[in-house]
Amino acid sequence: MVLRRLVSVLALAGFASAAVAQEAPLPPPLPRADPAEMGFSPERLARIGTVLNREVAEGRMPGAVLIIAREGRVVFHEAYGFRDKAAGAAMPRDALFNIASMTKPMTAVAVLGLVERGDLVLDDPVSAYLPGRFADQRVASLDLAGKLAGTVPAARPVSLRDLLTHTGGLVYGGRGTTEVHRMLPAGSVAAAKELDGAQFLDALQAAPLLHQPGTVWDYGFGLDIAGLVVERQTGRTLDAYLAETLFGPLGMRDTGFVIPPGSADRYARALPADPATGKPQVLEPDATRPTKFACGGGCAVSSAEDYLRFALALMNEGELGGRRVLSPVFTRAMLTDQLGPGVRNLIGNADPTRADYGFGLGLAVRTRPGVVRLLGSVGDFSWPGASGTNWWVDPGRKLAVVFMAHTPGAARWRYRYLINSLVYQALER
Repeated sequence: MVLRRLVSVLALAGFASAAVAQEAPLPPPLPRADPAEMGFSPERLARIGTVLNREVAEGRMPGAVLIIAREGRVVFHEAYGFRDKAAGAAMPRDALFNIASMTKPMTAVAVLGLVERGDLVLDDPVSAYLPGRFADQRVASLDLAGKLAGTVPAARPVSLRDLLTHTGGLVYGGRGTTEVHRMLPAGSVAAAKELDGAQFLDALQAAPLLHQPGTVWDYGFGLDIAGLVVERQTGRTLDAYLAETLFGPLGMRDTGFVIPPGSADRYARALPADPATGKPQVLEPDATRPTKFACGGGCAVSSAEDYLRFALALMNEGELGGRRVLSPVFTRAMLTDQLGPGVRNLIGNADPTRADYGFGLGLAVRTRPGVVRLLGSVGDFSWPGASGTNWWVDPGRKLAVVFMAHTPGAARWRYRYLINSLVYQALER
């Protein structure tokens, strides 16, 4: 079992690459409850298994793990299908998954914790914490074909807040066709596989910003840069810092940035070919090997129950099992829409299932009833992963859900809608 009982950690990469200076007892296991007592219909919950087993049998997904909690108690935790279909290995409930952009909210908590300590100020320029970086930025002027026609000075510097809200103009290269997009790495994982932290920052600075800071929500590298700010400010790698301040206190024993050899037999695999296209698909990164830097935007791995602990801590205003990782005021700020009326919101381009959501600090936040395509309540918050993983918290219903599956193709959109519907249809109150 991977150790996360760490108060002081000196880590290079991954779960177990740590020297323990002092150990603290793990929080108790998450409490369990009878689904019917928590307002769920057992018969309707059974539909989830019927549907997911059918998806596996018809070759649309390899397998999945779903965990549901209400009022802080686990009412459902099941595994379906295969951890590795090619090997015939069944999916265990403690399987490990690439959580991709589900890393982002955890990095945001790390940043906010440093703001609480007075080590960072959210509206400071990024250049204040990464000397020589992101000062005197230029913003692209594009012609109608998306070609670079010139640049203009940035109206103001990119701030830490911009990094957490994707309003810094530092976009993913793989999510657009303009000349600026072509100048940038495709995404967090692609960058971390090929570049170390300094090379990554060099690559970003070689291109102009796509938008003026603070004017457009457009998906990009903000949380990766934020993770490097954490590293610079603390003198530790992001994975080591998160191990000490988040994973350890919350009992997230199976969460990190590299899967050690002793846990590799729990690593879930995607189907060898995309069911929709028939083309080969390879899950990136291979989480049994370290990336060149611990990318705060998409490189972590976790299990369903571990991530539920994180989700419950956010629902509980920064605390779980007597362990506080963020103050109530800062947690509420994180979970409150930060996009002002003058910000153009392109969140639906990044994830059509979150179209019409607002955005807090590191995650999406529902701001109004109806309109939004997913079932839920005003104030629900989430941010899924491109590998097929998903989660959300509905505070109004005291509901937290984590769904883990490796379906990295277009199928992930379908499963976000499907699981959302299946969970809510089982609620009776």
